[in-house]
Amino acid sequence: MLAVWVEQLLGFASGALKAIRQDERYPTLMTWARREGPTLVGGNLPMAQALAPELWSQTPLERLDFATEPLARPGRNEPCWCDSGRKTKECCGAVRLPGPVPGHLMWMLSLREWKGNTLKAALASGRAPAQGLLEDGLIAAETGQRGRAQQILESLFQRGDWSKLPEQAEPAFEILIDLYQERGFHRKREALLDAVLEHGPLFLRGVALERLCLMHLDADDLDSARAAFVRAQQALPDSPTLAYIEAMLLLHEGHEQEAAERARFWFRRLARQGDLDPDQLEFLADLAEDPGATLAEQLLNAEEDLAGPLASLQALLEVLPTAPLLQVTRTDEGRLVYRQSDREQALVAAWLACFPAEAVSESPLGLEEDPWPAAAEWLAELCAPPEWLDAPAVLQGLTLALTTRFGSMPWMAPSLFVPLAERLERWLEQAAAEGPGTLVWEDGDNALLLRTGLALVVGMERGARQRSRQLAERLLALDDHDSLGLRELVLDQLLRDGRDDEALAISYPPEDEELGEAALSLLLGRALSLFRLERLNEAAEALETARRYNPHVLTLLSAENPRPVPLAGRDGLAEPGSRAEAWQYRTLMRDQWRATPGALDWLQARRDAR
Repeated sequence: MLAVWVEQLLGFASGALKAIRQDERYPTLMTWARREGPTLVGGNLPMAQALAPELWSQTPLERLDFATEPLARPGRNEPCWCDSGRKTKECCGAVRLPGPVPGHLMWMLSLREWKGNTLKAALASGRAPAQGLLEDGLIAAETGQRGRAQQILESLFQRGDWSKLPEQAEPAFEILIDLYQERGFHRKREALLDAVLEHGPLFLRGVALERLCLMHLDADDLDSARAAFVRAQQALPDSPTLAYIEAMLLLHEGHEQEAAERARFWFRRLARQGDLDPDQLEFLADLAEDPGATLAEQLLNAEEDLAGPLASLQALLEVLPTAPLLQVTRTDEGRLVYRQSDREQALVAAWLACFPAEAVSESPLGLEEDPWPAAAEWLAELCAPPEWLDAPAVLQGLTLALTTRFGSMPWMAPSLFVPLAERLERWLEQAAAEGPGTLVWEDGDNALLLRTGLALVVGMERGARQRSRQLAERLLALDDHDSLGLRELVLDQLLRDGRDDEALAISYPPEDEELGEAALSLLLGRALSLFRLERLNEAAEALETARRYNPHVLTLLSAENPRPVPLAGRDGLAEPGSRAEAWQYRTLMRDQWRATPGALDWLQARRDAR
């Protein structure tokens, strides 16, 4: 019965709004209500007459700058407000509506109708009720009207009184954050998060902290992600989402065993409270059993159309046969050269007939087009004839596609990237077996192997870090001119492993070569390795060279809680010598300075001495 009433109410209110917009006068509405209204409420004239004044009183009027013109509710013995001439108790007062009339209904319908400058003016008036904004914003987002959804939801969260936000505002907040992310409005996203964290209600502050933590994880800023998680835990200590976020955080930090232990803690704690539905409880149980596999499965299931093809790819990679040997030769000058065979070229031609993107020749990790809109088709084709992966060019295309989509998710590395790395490593071993030599990017088809190696290093960096660094060392040994820019990664791994003599050696590029874009990392890595080796004078010289290269780095690296610095360089890269570059180094390497006894104090002392 209630569903019938809701349908009738929406139909009647839509008709009433159309009548009101003719001249925004009450008599026009009542004429419509008596003539056409009854057909929309089952032929019930008294109900149509009783509804019309209720709806009029909550309708925003453009002629009043979107204010309403509410009628005074009459007493039982006063003339009825429907202008029938009868007493209220004998007219609309005797009508019992089948259900409630939401107080924001006519605002919601009006917002759905208005466009352009009218919508802008209505939102700017500040008179729209929060519930109406919320519902209209959600409907616009669900129907793909991203610009309209953003405009309406911004109005919801820009209101002065946060206490009037409905608790259902949580999904609207997350949608608006996602819209800012998708549409590139990063400053607006950060401003909204800051406003919620400072002024928002408790339930929104927790969600904002969770989102902030995920953003820091995406940016590889683990220190800031951990700080945001701790704040979220304080704001919403019993949120099941915290179990999910902490598992992700620990996996990003490389602590797989601790991730499982913490997931078991969350499962026991939240299960005792008895507030979770069965699906949430089952997810937490799976997370406690195997965090990485559970997060990977959740991701695959969330992909909808791609869940089946991606599962087929994982199954294929589990049983992939050993890669065949390649045509690799060594020149008299000591250069190792790979060239595609006729068979490999035929396999690549078949692959490119379904894979809609080729590698960008000028970019180590770029593809000409986004392959993922058509991924269901090319993944299915790839899994049918697995011999396609005998060709390094096919392995390159698949690896680049997977890295762009899943490279930031550590739980995807074991099932997607590690099997592909095993295949490439066999080919690199074959090349090294030809004798001492260099695998130069420009020679033959070497770029296929080197580009694939770089993509796999990036793809495994978060979820199989040791494997990633081992592959980076192997590539750097074959390509001592470092055309891939891997020296920085290898230096990082050597420092983490405590191999300080090797770290010091690799911080110096070959003779006659510049330090390049990794100069700051190489100089500071050199300083740290020298400090560990107790060669303090040389360490101080290296640190001073780094400071001259980037004057901001000592301050940001030694500070405990500096304000994050957004990247503002080309293509999302920090400009050399900028605060953003110094912040980027801090994000990636401060944990190594902190783990070295006395290193941060030494940095602070060197900074103070200046």
